[in-house]
Amino acid sequence: MVQRILEAGDIESLDHSAIPRIRTPERLAVFSARAARLRQLAALSNPIAGYLRLMAALADAQQAVMTGFKAKPPSAELIASAQQHSMPLIPALSGVRDPAWHEVLIQLLDKLQAAGLLTPPLEALIAKLRTLDAATLESQADAIFAQRFAEVDPASAPFIMAALQVVWTDLAADIDKRDVPYLETLGLCPVCGSHPVASTVRIGGVHDNYRYLQCGLCATEWHMVRSKCSNCDSTKGIAYHTLGSPDADAATKEAESSKAALKAESCDECHTYRKIGYQSKDYDFDPFADDLASLTLDLLMGEEGYRRASPHPWLWPEQTDTATDPSSESD
Repeated sequence: MVQRILEAGDIESLDHSAIPRIRTPERLAVFSARAARLRQLAALSNPIAGYLRLMAALADAQQAVMTGFKAKPPSAELIASAQQHSMPLIPALSGVRDPAWHEVLIQLLDKLQAAGLLTPPLEALIAKLRTLDAATLESQADAIFAQRFAEVDPASAPFIMAALQVVWTDLAADIDKRDVPYLETLGLCPVCGSHPVASTVRIGGVHDNYRYLQCGLCATEWHMVRSKCSNCDSTKGIAYHTLGSPDADAATKEAESSKAALKAESCDECHTYRKIGYQSKDYDFDPFADDLASLTLDLLMGEEGYRRASPHPWLWPEQTDTATDPSSESD
């Protein structure tokens, strides 16, 4: 049986009620699966293998903490208001956040230290994180969500973000998909309003051949047609880029591209890109983990004049010196 790939126009002509709009995270597996994928990618002679292993330990800590954590769910009034105004159901940037995430951060740090993977610079960073007061933590969270890069501490941000992810992923795992509003901005998560980290063309079941964006905060996935920019919604000037043999001829490059499980989807209208993965090429593809582990593709896209549509939640663009940068961990 030959399987036909649906193009953007074909998908848009379908009954949208037949396409599952939302995929909520699996509470018991979301972070553990991410950790496993990070370790798998680190083992492939990745240039940031040490950092990927550290982040795998952080993802394991997230899974362990979420097992005993329960966030306060949104009220019926909040759900009704979000639906009425086409706003995110549990907005991350606006409103008052549950301060429970401060304690989640401490628990994550405890578990990281217990894992025994710390270098002296990382020990110093964890000690610093433990001293931050509530106002400073909330200020950092605001800067991270608003992508005010000058205010974000790149070394601390991945750990702060990890704590916030536990809370919002816990909330997203329990929502009724029917409660999730339709947003006017299709490129933002309808649950929390955050940016997607990357997208996946899935295989199997009701999601087969459909592209889903994954939220970098709550891990919710939402359907978006292919050949459309997830940043500006344009269908013009969409192209796909892969890492291949730089000196290969055109036919060889095309063959390499057709086999690639990970590509960068660029848009010439807004000059941004996001990565897209194909489960048919690599079933274990994880948008969060694979995006983090593919910095070489980011470098290629920068050389070609494109910028990331949004930063990876665990790797911020501004760098600190190696005395406080957790990525300085040796392999």
